Amino acid sequence: MAQDMTLLWGSGSPPCWRVMIALEEKKLQGYNQKLLSFEKMEHKSQEVLDINPRGQLPSFKHGDTIVNESYAACFYLESQFKSQGNQLIPDSPAEQALMYQRMFEGLTFYEKLNAVIYYDWFVPEGERHDSALKRNKEALATELKLWDGYLQKLGSGTYLAGPSFSLADVTVFPTVATVFRFGLSAERYPKLGEYYALLKERPSIKASWPPHWLENTKGQDTLKDI
Repeated sequence: MAQDMTLLWGSGSPPCWRVMIALEEKKLQGYNQKLLSFEKMEHKSQEVLDINPRGQLPSFKHGDTIVNESYAACFYLESQFKSQGNQLIPDSPAEQALMYQRMFEGLTFYEKLNAVIYYDWFVPEGERHDSALKRNKEALATELKLWDGYLQKLGSGTYLAGPSFSLADVTVFPTVATVFRFGLSAERYPKLGEYYALLKERPSIKASWPPHWLENTKGQDTLKDI
């Protein structure tokens, strides 16, 4: 099964990492994969465009089926390999509802993070303003408090949708890991810190940890004052 799959990905990209965690959770190791460089603009190569006309990573193919959007790929893998590996959609309607809610809120979280850490990348030099970046940082701080509150309400040692690891964790954990990689204080956001510490030891997450994070464990301090 996994031999029929191809994943083109970039190190440290949360969308790529989501798909890799899902593949690990569904016991689909051994798929064809190729690590590409964003810095070298390899995500705009013909190899990627042949699968993904948007020129984005991840680019994912299973046989003749192409599913490039990371959330769609995660749903696809759970649906196609339901009885294999770990169940990623809870049976309980309440947990399932919370899972969907947190998954899609996770897109807002990711967007607000990118607006801070990649501000200089997204905004041309002549259009950058300190006041805009300050607003983006305030919006991210509000978002982080929200997620810290969600976890506090659920209690210690829990996942985003309750007692079971689910697609909510598959899709949102890479964003959480990125905020800590960029210097977020676990003391200031203790529940997010606990959640990060709990999940980073999970086998699927350890197996798919961004290689350049392993090479350089220091990270950055962009978010240290958030």
